[in-house]
Amino acid sequence: MKNIFKYLMIICIGGLLHSCYYDAYIEEEATDPGDGGGEVPTVVSFQTDIQPIFAKCTGCHGGNLNPDLREGNSYASLVPTYVKANDSGNSELFIKLAEGHQGVSNANLELIKAWIDQGAENN
Repeated sequence: MKNIFKYLMIICIGGLLHSCYYDAYIEEEATDPGDGGGEVPTVVSFQTDIQPIFAKCTGCHGGNLNPDLREGNSYASLVPTYVKANDSGNSELFIKLAEGHQGVSNANLELIKAWIDQGAENN
């Protein structure tokens, strides 16, 4: 009986250690904050269009992992370290997200690209 208990504990602990916030299969959310249906506005607003995209990112980037994407901290944490204004192609934020980091939707990726290429203003 002791051996069965030991094996169950090992399996439970192993399962706990292997469960992770980063799922192997990324699920698209039914409603993605900031997802405007694919149309990029003429002027992209950081507060209105970009900050809501980071709502699901604060689980990891909520102060313990750089960049800090919490509301009120995200802009200062991103610009100029992770975002090169007017140059999305050389902005670490855009590159990482374009590689598929945490499954940011294409519509949100286009918003972020447009915001960077429009000068990455804190508007």
